[in-house]
Amino acid sequence: MAFPSSFIDELLARNPIEDVVGHYVTLKRSGSNMFGLCPFHGEKTASFSVAPEKGIYYCFGCHKGGGALNFMMEVEGLSYPDAVRALAKRAGMTVPEDEQYQSRYRQQERLWALMKEAGRFFNSRLYAQEGKQCLEYVQKRGLTKSIVTQFGLGYAPDSWNALVDAMRKKGYTDQELKDADLVGEKNGRIYDRFRNRLMFPIIDVRGNVIGFGGRVLDDSKPKYLNSNETLIFNKRKNLFGMNLAKKTKEPYMILVEGNVDVVTLHMYGFDNAVASLGTSLTEEQVALLARYTEQVVLTYDADSAGQQATQRAIPMLEKAGIRVKVLNVPDAKDPDEFLHKFGADRFRMLLEDSSNRVEYQLTAIAKKYNITEDEQRIRYIQESAALIATLGSAVQREVYSRRVADAGKISFEAMESEVKKAFAKKMAQEKKRQEKIDLAPARALQPKARSIHYENMRSAMAEENLLAMLLRDSSLLNAAGALTGKHFSVPLLGRVFDALLSRYKEGLEVALGALPDLTPEEMSHLAGIAHKQAGPASEQAFRDCVSTIMGESQKKEITSDADLLAFRNKLKESKGAK
Repeated sequence: MAFPSSFIDELLARNPIEDVVGHYVTLKRSGSNMFGLCPFHGEKTASFSVAPEKGIYYCFGCHKGGGALNFMMEVEGLSYPDAVRALAKRAGMTVPEDEQYQSRYRQQERLWALMKEAGRFFNSRLYAQEGKQCLEYVQKRGLTKSIVTQFGLGYAPDSWNALVDAMRKKGYTDQELKDADLVGEKNGRIYDRFRNRLMFPIIDVRGNVIGFGGRVLDDSKPKYLNSNETLIFNKRKNLFGMNLAKKTKEPYMILVEGNVDVVTLHMYGFDNAVASLGTSLTEEQVALLARYTEQVVLTYDADSAGQQATQRAIPMLEKAGIRVKVLNVPDAKDPDEFLHKFGADRFRMLLEDSSNRVEYQLTAIAKKYNITEDEQRIRYIQESAALIATLGSAVQREVYSRRVADAGKISFEAMESEVKKAFAKKMAQEKKRQEKIDLAPARALQPKARSIHYENMRSAMAEENLLAMLLRDSSLLNAAGALTGKHFSVPLLGRVFDALLSRYKEGLEVALGALPDLTPEEMSHLAGIAHKQAGPASEQAFRDCVSTIMGESQKKEITSDADLLAFRNKLKESKGAK
């Protein structure tokens, strides 16, 4: 929806970008800007920049950027109107809501309320006669009533319409039940999607029930059935149990595979356990973990699928600056079984003895080869050397080189030579990749956003510089002369120029964060433009950009006219020949 420009200006004035971002990211000042670890992707070094004077943020790693509203949309997964509402609430302002906005937000609020009511319904059925079998299953799994209450576990009756009827009586429509993915539909009739299952409510970090996971009580398939994505549920951006684990005082998180593992771990006192939602670990989930911890203990199942998931997760977590340890659970298929067999003290001992990721990966490599055979022993040493070569610390490389040398029954000098060779190969590959970038400057200057392409690089660079300058000093617009967005070679940049010029003429603040109708990709690109320009914003430099843009625009018109004239002449010649 379109909010009044004056309202958006006041909203942004009352929500300084550094305060909004600072609630999620630890920022440190460096010159006029502030830097921190990006909340949108994993990284070890701070490439996330906030420019308080410009009211924008930009990440030089993942290239996301924008103003305070864009940040709230991205970090909380909100729509534009909801981001406005969130910032207004933060500043104690009243939102001028129109019917379109009220309708959309009411839809979200209705879905949150519906999911909460569904959770209550499932929980009540667990203790009803129809839920007797499920309650016995819960008790057999050793889950206490208090942990059932804490996680809001419940039972989906073995019925086609139990939930449908109950929610209809609460005043919810069939369309709302479909929008929440609580039902299926066949021949125009809806039916309960979850039937005869132990139900696990999925709750986001703000405490809203956004989805469900249902586990069968027997051997039927599928074993787990999870909510599909909806208006309020994005499985890539959430972790099961994070609403509770975020409050832990432990300095690490335990990442497991299943919902039952999380519930059991919390019951035994490990309140820092979370699980992904039926998918492989995603970058968004890693970023969520990075907001609450600096270390993760990976505790996936010991089967091949679990070990593959572990190998995939390690580099993702380390890229986010998260220290990784790996816990192998002996004499049990998962943490749930181990805890019921051996108790919390034994599991805590496992945690204390859990190996770091390098030890885990070296052990995994060793299991692949029979080192009593020379050919396999050579392959074991070479693969281990390739792994050790990725370590940034020379001390780490030496320690693990000695360990592999001993296991492979070779001298440390031979192992050291193999690691140096692998390290040199790695550096050469990185240099080659960089050379490709350096040798293609035009390609390097192209926007990261795939939806934006520069056809005329000379004009586009002038357009970028001009926008960057006027965002620093809006009075330069007095020197724009007859320049309009139509003269720009890049439609997006021309549209933004017209919008900023219009705001300037109306006496409104000339700021990127106040512009509506820009996609996140477009806003990120514009924020990047504003951040990378560091030169002085002088009137002469501004006029030079105007001149270049106007000149390139005229060349295009002349070329177009010449092409048209040539086509007409060719047409006349062909008619004369006939």
